[in-house]
Amino acid sequence: MHTETMPSPDLTWQEEALCAQTGGDFFFPEPGSSVREAKRICGLCPIRATCLEYALAHDMRFGVWGGMSEKERLELRRTSR
Repeated sequence: MHTETMPSPDLTWQEEALCAQTGGDFFFPEPGSSVREAKRICGLCPIRATCLEYALAHDMRFGVWGGMSEKERLELRRTSR
């Protein structure tokens, strides 16, 4: 049997992201909770664009990525088609 392994993506950018230093609770809130604080932190993050690109490329469905909620990312995907 031949098995190929896919190379793992380079995720070193995550170490520099402000969310890694803050903790995931803000970025993956309970349904119906506010994401205002997560978006504020993302707005200050120098890795924001890379994070958003990753979320869009990997169809991340939950949480705040690159300063956008899942609903906002879905709308962005729809308008970019």
